[in-house]
Amino acid sequence: MTALLEIRDLHAYYDKSHVLHGVNMAINEGEIVSLLGRNGAGRSTTLKAVMGQVSATGSIRFRGEELLGLKAFQIAHKGIGYVAESRDVFPGLTVEQNLILGEKRGRKSRWSLKDMYRMFPLLEERRNTAADVLSGGEQQMLALCRTLMGDPDLIMIDEPTEGLAPNVVGMVAAYLNVLKDKGISILLIEQKLSIALEVSQRLYVLGHGAVVFEGTPQNLRDEARIRREWLEV
Repeated sequence: MTALLEIRDLHAYYDKSHVLHGVNMAINEGEIVSLLGRNGAGRSTTLKAVMGQVSATGSIRFRGEELLGLKAFQIAHKGIGYVAESRDVFPGLTVEQNLILGEKRGRKSRWSLKDMYRMFPLLEERRNTAADVLSGGEQQMLALCRTLMGDPDLIMIDEPTEGLAPNVVGMVAAYLNVLKDKGISILLIEQKLSIALEVSQRLYVLGHGAVVFEGTPQNLRDEARIRREWLEV
């Protein structure tokens, strides 16, 4: 099977700081893969490297096409959506304007405004509200849905449940399962191990900028040493 996204020998840098040291990983069609590790392990840098936002060497191929050297907007047009940890909603625009800006241009999308409001009814209630007055949970819902409106085949999501109330965390987990059922591939960074184990088919653990574990959720449950050494505080 040819992977949808294939990363080989990826090194990434912030100026003179060498952050990723030969990362190898792959995501297949319709698969949720979680990228785990402690803060500073290189998880967010991996996603930024895929989106062309940091200096990198190696190979990042999407549907067999090399992405390294492309600009972020070109990578997005290939079919990759990215929800950054900072959410990055357009603060002066309403919820609905944010969603419309995310729409895919040039072909019919699998997703509509009605779909977004069905997944997160609270967004419909806030559709005429400026994004900068939304709560953190509402902004996260908006960021997830705005990315989905672009109709990507792969969505990379960085810490979607960070700082959210338990009821919103449950809604985000349900959102991930909806995407999985629709056949959308997801590369997920998630600090809550229970959620990553629940929604993922496979997981990678990063330590000091390199992959130290790859396997299924059950494999990780069975690896107490890996959890203790690279995940637990």
